[in-house]
Amino acid sequence: MREVDWSKIKKEVPQWFRDAKFGLFFHWGPYSVPAYQNEWYSRNMYCKGLEQNLHHEKTYGKLHDFGYKDFYPMMTGEKFDPRQWARLAKRAGARYAGPVSEHADNFSMWDSKVNPINSVNYGPHRDVVGECMEAFREEGIRTLATFHHQWLWGWFMSTDNEADVYDPANEVYYGPALPLETNRYIPYRYPDQAFCQRWLDKVREVVDQYGPDALYFDSRTCIIGETYRYDMAEYYYQTKGMKDGIITYKQEDFPEGIGVYDLECGRFASPKPFYWQSDDRLEDNITWCMVQDPKYKPAERIIHQLCDIVSKNGNLLLNVGPYADGSFHPDAVRILEEIGDWLALNGEAIYGSRPFAVAAEGPTTVEDANYDVDKIQEQLNKGDAVDVHSDSLTAQDFRFTVRDGYLYAIAFGWPEDGIFHIRSLREGVSYLEGIQHVSMVGCGEPVSYARDGEGLHVKAPLRKPCACAYVLKIER
Repeated sequence: MREVDWSKIKKEVPQWFRDAKFGLFFHWGPYSVPAYQNEWYSRNMYCKGLEQNLHHEKTYGKLHDFGYKDFYPMMTGEKFDPRQWARLAKRAGARYAGPVSEHADNFSMWDSKVNPINSVNYGPHRDVVGECMEAFREEGIRTLATFHHQWLWGWFMSTDNEADVYDPANEVYYGPALPLETNRYIPYRYPDQAFCQRWLDKVREVVDQYGPDALYFDSRTCIIGETYRYDMAEYYYQTKGMKDGIITYKQEDFPEGIGVYDLECGRFASPKPFYWQSDDRLEDNITWCMVQDPKYKPAERIIHQLCDIVSKNGNLLLNVGPYADGSFHPDAVRILEEIGDWLALNGEAIYGSRPFAVAAEGPTTVEDANYDVDKIQEQLNKGDAVDVHSDSLTAQDFRFTVRDGYLYAIAFGWPEDGIFHIRSLREGVSYLEGIQHVSMVGCGEPVSYARDGEGLHVKAPLRKPCACAYVLKIER
């Protein structure tokens, strides 16, 4: 294995990504057909005794007779409309977006010559990645390709010796039979050269055919040989000359400076000097794909999360999963539109903004959180994902951003006494001298205020300009 010098391909985060703040991605694949519990169905259906395995055998039959490959023709995609997806992303206020290019299940969602198991040869018989990227670009949205296919190493290895994954005739669908222990997060037996080369070839093919503005890599990329990870990044940044391109990664899968650090369902308690991203889901079930009886987080929760992340130098990449037919649940559409309405009014405090000297104020404690290796290992053992909770923000909580010389104070509630009291902006603090003018974004009437040693006190206008959060615009 040759040595590599990562310093040769270190990359500044492009301006567009630093300004974008909000993106969308879409988990859609054959796992959307059973739509049972979560997108790990393709793995857990092969683990005897797990709930998804019991459901599968009761609903579809034995693993020998009905395997994951048999879901392919049931993923019809008859309602898949990439332009509708793009319009929804734009309406939601997303500045970058893309479908999951390949999950852990060896089903490529593009017109692949590397992998015959793809969405053109099977399922919807459509080039999902290609059509989406074209449609997103038509709407002025930057494009994203997400890769999870390092998980394929050991993914389908079953505790049922009669499962179809062990039939050599099915190797094209599931990969070669491997020791069962390879389905652990960090296996004893690492991927061989053939697997690593195929991993690399898939990414290169997407880069060659579609030139995505961002590449997202799910966790466990660390098991891919270092030279293959380096060659991928070098190919994207330098060989293909993606000067505005950016890679996002998790844990320590790439060295610092190679891309943007991503926290799954995560957050930081305080601002960071580096740009980062949190990927999370609109789904309130513990799933990243469509499931039976789906539930969704309210717009207020997502808006508060976005404001918290942006105030600390991060972006929010939000997932929503469509049905197997390619359409979205009406509740998901409605909530995304509500988020978009808020951003259409208050986006000046979000897009293109940067952290203030103080990021946050209020009684609600926000601690560092990440879907880390321990949580992933627990999910591997139990089959169910672990939820990551955060406390609800209150009317006494504020977040701060700056843009174009203005300071924005975002309030997460309407004050009961009719006055926003902001202690962080009191007289005498070193990071804020005089205040010339205060207004509320979206409110035409004047706003009165006073400032003393206890704080900045802003009288709330008679009417709320929006729901969920309220933005005070402060001219210094």
